[in-house]
Amino acid sequence: MTAIIDVKSPLFLGVDGGGTGCRARIEDVEGNVLGIGLAGPAATRFGIDASWNAIETAFRGAIKEAGLDQVQIASVRAGVGVAGLNRQGAKAALEERRHPFASINFATDGMIACLGAHAGGDGAIVIVGTGSCGIGRIGVRDIKVGGYGFPISDEGSGADLGLRAIQVALRAHDGRREQSALTHEVMERFNNDPTEAVSWMDRATATDYATLAPSVIRHADQGDVIGREIVQAAAEHINSIIRTLAQAGASRVSVIGGLATAMSAWLAPDVRRRLSSPLGDAVDGALILAGRPVRDQSEASLVADAGDRREPTPEVVGPPPGPARSALREPHR
Repeated sequence: MTAIIDVKSPLFLGVDGGGTGCRARIEDVEGNVLGIGLAGPAATRFGIDASWNAIETAFRGAIKEAGLDQVQIASVRAGVGVAGLNRQGAKAALEERRHPFASINFATDGMIACLGAHAGGDGAIVIVGTGSCGIGRIGVRDIKVGGYGFPISDEGSGADLGLRAIQVALRAHDGRREQSALTHEVMERFNNDPTEAVSWMDRATATDYATLAPSVIRHADQGDVIGREIVQAAAEHINSIIRTLAQAGASRVSVIGGLATAMSAWLAPDVRRRLSSPLGDAVDGALILAGRPVRDQSEASLVADAGDRREPTPEVVGPPPGPARSALREPHR
């Protein structure tokens, strides 16, 4: 990526270190993109060494693409969001790592997603993907709702949808619930043998459970009674998270993540009217964390919020005409 760099102008690095991959971007003070880098997962659950190696691989790639020399690298102010930063000792361990920059700030990847979604201003996000979580920043207060990990939390998430689908399918197999196209499809995954489901359960992760979520939503969109029951229950959990954030003072709330589009279609009408489009992504938030000036925040808010104005919605919880489709990805945390 070729660009003329003013050596007197500050440079900013933003890194989104998620659980499925790591993205880095270098920008100048005007917001011109100078370099981009990618790497593998940076979540602290893989270990601090693995986390830092992914972060460093990503930012080295961005530095190389930007063509920065050592003097320019030393002027960079960095902001890094890391999945699992709240794990005991993780932030302190990363802050001890040597780096070539003028400064470096760390936050959770959920917080940088929130900063990006609201251009550094007050607001909240609800992440709906493999897991689920509500995160907000209002003045000097940081707010978290849910997101304590599957299966004890993360209600309304892809993993939660998958778990509920298997539970109901097993009940239907026993004759305790009516059968449906969804329950048949779920049991076919296990060759209609509950013992295979038990064996699968013993080694299954949240990501494995979440692989069933697209099927659950597809059947719900097609009118499957059990599919609708599961998705409506999941939507109620998301409704609760959004209402809690709004009651805490969040004037803007954005739903993000791999299931954001699909699940937003099932939210209660009053909740859908509260939603605002994100103004930026997690890397934008990391750049704000680094200290990059927020550009045209009021104008961006007007443009995004204009797109959020919806016609009045009938008081019926369910999808709009046509199936809501979304690619499932692991959410930021």
